[in-house]
Amino acid sequence: MPRVPVVDAMAHAVNGGKRLRGFLVLESARLHDTGEDQAIWPATAIEALHAYSLVHDDLPCMDDDDLRRGQPTVHKKWDDATAVLAGDALQTLAFELVTRPECSPDAAVRADLALTLARAGGAQGMVLGQALDIAAETSPDPLGLDEITTLQQGKTGALIEWSATAGARLARADTGPLSAYARALGLAFQIADDLLDVTGDSATVGKAVGKDADAGKATFVSLLGVDGARARAGALVEEACDSLAGYADRAETLKEAARFVVTRTH
Repeated sequence: MPRVPVVDAMAHAVNGGKRLRGFLVLESARLHDTGEDQAIWPATAIEALHAYSLVHDDLPCMDDDDLRRGQPTVHKKWDDATAVLAGDALQTLAFELVTRPECSPDAAVRADLALTLARAGGAQGMVLGQALDIAAETSPDPLGLDEITTLQQGKTGALIEWSATAGARLARADTGPLSAYARALGLAFQIADDLLDVTGDSATVGKAVGKDADAGKATFVSLLGVDGARARAGALVEEACDSLAGYADRAETLKEAARFVVTRTH
């Protein structure tokens, strides 16, 4: 049987990055006294699913990017077919990981994680946001602020929200406070991305910058201006932190993560 590069391409796709989503899983689990031996499974699952989304997003038929995390994108290092297959395999791996018995001894918990991950990653969540983003590129009318917010709540926010609530799901606890935290965090994260696309450089950011402006896309920055976008991101961070008041000092690490999101350089 000939050697195929798909497994190497999967490893390439998950290499590097901020690991924010996996971190949110582990930290939300810690808040609910769930051990890393369980939390590591949904944490790795969300990183696999996120990597799949980036591999497909980078393809010529979508955003057509040559650089990701400072390295050639999968389709540039190999080819389009390998990128499609590697993304497919990473997506299915995510569901394998959250349904493993090591994730939780409770089958209902594993089923809930798989169901909510499917919703977050599919046509109600991340895929919907991506589809709205593609449609906006050919729309004769630029998106308004409410429309961009809805788009980004799917494209970026849905996986972040799933990550932040995974620990509560593992413990069968209330997901409400962490959902509110993640919704504000996800928008702040996207605003920071929009700012980096305008103010950053590709060597530091690890991917092409200036593409949104070149494509004439409406973004938080184009609508609010640089200063307005920064102010909005700062307000969202405060909103995220306030959502964690019930956890008191135990949530300080999550609050620091929210502050990091808007000060990062990549």
